[in-house]
Amino acid sequence: METAKRRTIASIVSKLSSVSEQTRSEALSELRLISKQDPDSRIIIADAGAIPYLSETLYSSSHSSQDNAAATLLNLSITSRESLMSSRGLLDALSHALRHHDTSTSAAAVQSSAATIYSLLIAEESYRPIIGSKRDIIFSLIHIIRYPDSHPRSIKDSLKALFSIALYPMNRSTMISLGAIPALFSLIVKDSRCGIVEDATAVMAQVAGCEESEDGMRRVSGASVLADLLDPCTGSSLRIKENAVGALLNLARCGGDEARSEVATAVASGSDEGALEGIVYVAENGTVKGRKKAIDLLKLVVAVNGGGGDDSRFDYLFNENPSSRSI
Repeated sequence: METAKRRTIASIVSKLSSVSEQTRSEALSELRLISKQDPDSRIIIADAGAIPYLSETLYSSSHSSQDNAAATLLNLSITSRESLMSSRGLLDALSHALRHHDTSTSAAAVQSSAATIYSLLIAEESYRPIIGSKRDIIFSLIHIIRYPDSHPRSIKDSLKALFSIALYPMNRSTMISLGAIPALFSLIVKDSRCGIVEDATAVMAQVAGCEESEDGMRRVSGASVLADLLDPCTGSSLRIKENAVGALLNLARCGGDEARSEVATAVASGSDEGALEGIVYVAENGTVKGRKKAIDLLKLVVAVNGGGGDDSRFDYLFNENPSSRSI
């Protein structure tokens, strides 16, 4: 049965080089279906030499062919990452699909291409500097999230790809130089869709973890915007609050004294201390990592603002091991 499967897939892959557009289109549709329904077939498809043809198809003017090729590449990225990354021209093809998101690439192909980037990076750390060196990919992903007519799914998939790129610290300064901070804050401030704001703040929490973020954050009043997200009055989800805490903490840690002062001021300003209330909420209800970051941020704010008698109200948090509390 295995031999028969290999023979069938090899026959389909061979049709990708046909001079007939219809034959190629039918083969692409078949490979997409097989790679979706039969996970064991993905390695066989890669071994049969399909990846170069699939990559080349991303340059096609046919939206249906783009869709099928990009979706198949996404399916292959789940189990055949090494085959994809070792295929010459794959990253250039993905870059082309992303770069032309507003002209010749279909929305579905854009989404699958961005999701493929995410899939390659989220499980394989060694690929992060490689893809991070492709400035055109990062630029295209940033352009997608800032482009007003981008499909919501394209924005979410691009944010996930940017998040995985930002997991490698050396990529963060590149992202900042290509305009990631204003693009992300534009979503955070203007987009009302909770899922997109959650993803945007997750990327921002990572990007803030480099010293170059200080100037970029200051240009968009980043500390104040993030502090506002912590205020219970804004109705932000717990995940958004956790991300805001992480971004503020990273900004304070990676920036200079001025950045730490800006963070402390943004958090402590206002008569109702809404941001402080939000941090305490994360410290009491967040994930283990979120609680620890919230406590660290509270300690930083207290230290920068000179402490004081009222700050003893946080002692029960400072003296507790966040990981010991049940969820």
